[in-house]
Parts: sequence; C-alpha cells; structure tokens
Amino acid sequence: MRILMTGGTGLIGSCFIQRFSASHDFTVLARKPQAAARKLCKNVRVLASLSELEHLDLFDAVINLAGEPIADKRWSDAQKERIQNSRWQTTQKLVSLIQASARPPRIFISGSAIGYYGRQGSEPVTETQGVPHDEFSHELCARWEQIANSAASAETRVCLLRTGVVLAKHGGALKKMLPPFYFGLGGPIGHGQQMMSWIHLHDMVNAIEFLLTHDECAGAYNMTAPKPVSNEVFSKTIGQVLNRPTFMRVPAAAMRLIFGEMAEDLLLNGQAVLPERLHEAGFEFTYPELEPALRQLLKGE
Repeated sequence: MRILMTGGTGLIGSCFIQRFSASHDFTVLARKPQAAARKLCKNVRVLASLSELEHLDLFDAVINLAGEPIADKRWSDAQKERIQNSRWQTTQKLVSLIQASARPPRIFISGSAIGYYGRQGSEPVTETQGVPHDEFSHELCARWEQIANSAASAETRVCLLRTGVVLAKHGGALKKMLPPFYFGLGGPIGHGQQMMSWIHLHDMVNAIEFLLTHDECAGAYNMTAPKPVSNEVFSKTIGQVLNRPTFMRVPAAAMRLIFGEMAEDLLLNGQAVLPERLHEAGFEFTYPELEPALRQLLKGE
C-alpha cells in the first residue's frame, strides 16, 4: 500500500514505519527532510512541504499524525494557537488534496486524542457513551476531527484516532515520568484518583494497521487499552515494576503553579476511556493490562 504520512518522525509514526516498511511504501512529510531521511528507513521518500503535491492520486492511504506536542510547554495563548494550527492547518491541506484527487486515497486516518472527551471522572467513556466536557482539549480535538471528516466520501473512508497516553520504552510520556521513580521519589499527582487511559506502543501501531486494512472500519476509535487505571494505581505499578517506593505525592497546587490551565485539563483530571469500537471490529490487544505492559517496556519481560 502506498502511504502518505505526516508526523512520521514522531514516536508513533516512526515505529509504524519501522514495523511495516516491508508491507507498505511510505512517503513522509517532514519539516527537516535531511534529518528525517537519516532517521527513517532508506526506502522512505521524504517531502518538505505538501505544496509539492497537487493531488493524492498516487496514494492508497493517508496517515495524519502531525501536531505540536500538547504537553511540552505551558499553555500561553500563543502556545495554544501553535497547538491548534499545527493540527488544523495540516489536516485541512490534506483534506483539500484528497478532494482535488481524481483517484483519492481509499482511507484517511487522522489523529485525535482522548482529550476530545475532556474531564470525565471515573465513569467509563466510549465512542458512543459520555458527554464531552467543554475545555481546550475538547475544542482542539473536536475541530480537528471535524476537518478530517470533511474528507469522507464514497471513495475515501475516514478513521479518527482518539489516542490515550502512549507507553513506549524510548520516548513519550513514560520517559518523562520515570526519573523520579528511579530515585524513589515517584508517586501520585494530587489526589491520584484521576483516571489514566493508556496504550502500549505495540498495540497502538497494530491498531492503526488494523484500521488501515479493514475496509469496514470508519469513524472515531478510542486508541486505549481496555483497562484504564487511576493515577495512583499507575504510579504504584511503576514502583512495583522498578522495585521502588511510591510514597511521595506531587501536590496539585504545585502542578497548577507550574503548568497553569494544562494541569487541570491533562494532569489533575482524567477519563476512563474504553476501546469499544476496536473490540467490536475484532481487534485484539497484546497488552490489555498495565503491569505486563510496563514489565515488557521497563524489564523486557
């Protein structure tokens, strides 16, 4: 399958390309083409700009994973705008290219996040159950999905990836969480009861391939493991796997002081998101539970 991918040098995209480079032919959009070419497989074509394309007739699929990292910086007004534009503008350009195609790609897989649901407490949320809480993360994802869905037609199906916390050995959120735990200083954030919906990187890339190759799949899919846990359980499980204490607790007030609005949206509140539609489609998780997932990533077990 001939695939155009944005975000191909990121955690998920680069892993997907590495895993399926023998099965698919990849063209990757990258702001730094030379660096991307060095990082990716030798047979991957790299584009510096979507303006190099007039249509997408030569592609069977588009996977859109591009976006400014949402949790790397405090949410100033300028940073919020960068986060929005990096997603909305790239997605709109891809949609326009799909619509300009005489033979459009058969599938458009576009990123989103469980932030679509906003804060939800501990009640389970699925693609069809739960009312989104109106906050920045919901507004960001809702508009992102709306733009992507405008590419849908009789020729092109659209799948949306409402992605949770992706757990990986050499990047992503877990890499940032681990240092305090190695020194015995890790522990829950605030009250620790906020729910965390996570997914092992292995399952994440396999689920994208599943959507890519199952023609009956369309619409929004929660890319989360079926067993979400509280932040306290998450922290204690890391401690158990690393054989480290987890008695320290990060005060909520400190998180609000450091991260401002982002602390409320992403760190102190959460949601228990279930992958109902993936299950219904027949996808099987390799790592449905947290402890085996962490043991594989941190201990190679």
